[in-house]
Amino acid sequence: MRSLVRILSTTRQLWPYYLGIIVSSVLMTATSLVTPFVIGRATDEVIAMAGGSGGTVRAVVWLAVALLVAEVLNTLLTNVGGYLGDTMTARLRRVLSTRYYEKLLGLPQRYFDNELTGTIIGRLSRSITEVTNFLKSFSNSFFSMLITTAAVLVISAFYSWPLALMLAVMFPAYTWLTARTSRGWQRIEGEKNEQVDVANGRFSEVIGQIRVVKSFVRERSELDAFDRRYARTVELTEDQARHWHGLDTARRGVLNLAFFGIYLVIFLQTASGAYSVGVMVLLIQLMNMARQPVLMMSFFIDSGQHAIAGSKSYFEVMDEPLDRTAVLPVAPPTTDVPDPSTGDGHVIGFDAVTFGYEPGTPVLSDITLHADRGERIALVGESGGGKSTIVSLLLGLYPPDAGTVSLLGRDISTMPFGELRSRVGVVFQDPSLFSGTIRENIAYGRPDATEEEVVQAARRANADRFIRNFADGYDALIGERGLKLSGGQKQRIAVARAMLKDAPVLVLDEATSALDTKSERLVQAGLEELMAHRTSLIIAHRLSTISTVDRIVTLRQGRVEEIGTPAELAVSGGIYSELLALQASNSVADRARLKAYDIDTGVAEPADPDAEWSTSPA
Repeated sequence: MRSLVRILSTTRQLWPYYLGIIVSSVLMTATSLVTPFVIGRATDEVIAMAGGSGGTVRAVVWLAVALLVAEVLNTLLTNVGGYLGDTMTARLRRVLSTRYYEKLLGLPQRYFDNELTGTIIGRLSRSITEVTNFLKSFSNSFFSMLITTAAVLVISAFYSWPLALMLAVMFPAYTWLTARTSRGWQRIEGEKNEQVDVANGRFSEVIGQIRVVKSFVRERSELDAFDRRYARTVELTEDQARHWHGLDTARRGVLNLAFFGIYLVIFLQTASGAYSVGVMVLLIQLMNMARQPVLMMSFFIDSGQHAIAGSKSYFEVMDEPLDRTAVLPVAPPTTDVPDPSTGDGHVIGFDAVTFGYEPGTPVLSDITLHADRGERIALVGESGGGKSTIVSLLLGLYPPDAGTVSLLGRDISTMPFGELRSRVGVVFQDPSLFSGTIRENIAYGRPDATEEEVVQAARRANADRFIRNFADGYDALIGERGLKLSGGQKQRIAVARAMLKDAPVLVLDEATSALDTKSERLVQAGLEELMAHRTSLIIAHRLSTISTVDRIVTLRQGRVEEIGTPAELAVSGGIYSELLALQASNSVADRARLKAYDIDTGVAEPADPDAEWSTSPA
């Protein structure tokens, strides 16, 4: 329940809607309570007229008018409350969703390493739907239910204190039985949610990798695994429903016996002359009104349990510690940064850095390396040797376990992540484009860029020509993750994006490793333009692309083995000289050894079409 209270406390800006819904529900309840009195009085008037003992047509007509007015007001208030409830729900969903998204954007990379995308999205949708649905029904009905219950007790006590006493005992007894029914419910609901979240996470992953699934003919196995997860939720629901509805049957049986006693008292009192027929009708209607809040208790507890389970999932994410470099709300990145060509000190610095993704298992050990202004540094080493991890540490995606990472002479742990990452341009092996237009993707780092700046960046990246071959040019839609583009086209868009960002430090993380020879030549030409006058850190998969760098850093088992120029390391007898010898060899074993170092063997792949849409389903 505390998690629901937290939801209310964190959405205090919606209090006018909460208040409006409460007021309209109170007034709606008041108009509803008018109806039994009017009908009871009208009943006595009609009976008196029929028996010739009094009553007038005028009185009956005015009572009918009063009933009409009450019903009209009730209808208006119901719809006013419904409007406020719908609007409040939409605003509540916006607030909760935006805060959840904002929280995710500020979480450290480790969180995303351990969660599936579909699980994150599914948890958001389920949690917020359950919470908003409950709060809407709660605000619309709960206070109305309390007022109705209190009014019925007071009115019943006026006519018969035994009736009021029976009702007063019945309400807490039924609530207690309902609370007992819900024991264990949340535990089962939590397990069901876990099964659904895992299934949805896998679902999203499979859809995102559908070509791999189809190529390995794994459709049936993926479907069976998905079905098993939901089959487990059915088993859990059967146990949950059996327990809930079994006790609900007993609970309602007790309720029916209680109302049997109440109705029996009313009928006997009327037969004895204690009540008129009109009073009997009034009391029966009031008892029916009292029965509805009691029955609604089951609904509130049922939906409340869903909401509590959902809000717990929501706050599990909201309580995650933020990335230590994150500053929210997120400010847009800026390229207004100091010129790295001026000032003293290294542009990039790793000093005695140790890091591991899991405690006690270091990926990098005591790494020390520096890059000066305008220098090009290449990282070479075995697959899994920590090259990409160095890039992640430089971007502040993970804090080092020991040592210091610095950028432009500053310890990055003291820099807000917006400032840090605005100074580093990155071209990854996976271009990571977004659905939308080519223009939007190039300008992703600078949404305010002019058309001329976007086109100029594309030209420098050797992308303008193929872009203009599309019917819509820069407004061409590229599909999810750029699936309508070839590999070389996507990579050149990524290079243009980095060029437009114009950051003083550049990181190339195997930016051409997935490309065929023709596409690589075009992309490499764009990269050469991009690296001009910038400090660059390069992870390459072909030795030819790093032969012109200023220095090479070789890594072995997470440690720096050598640092030197290509000419120096070519004759040092270390990793780089070994790679040169392996590349010159025609031996199959030597070619396999090259692969262990993430070095391409030089065999050209079939060329990607340079200016055609992919015909595979997106």
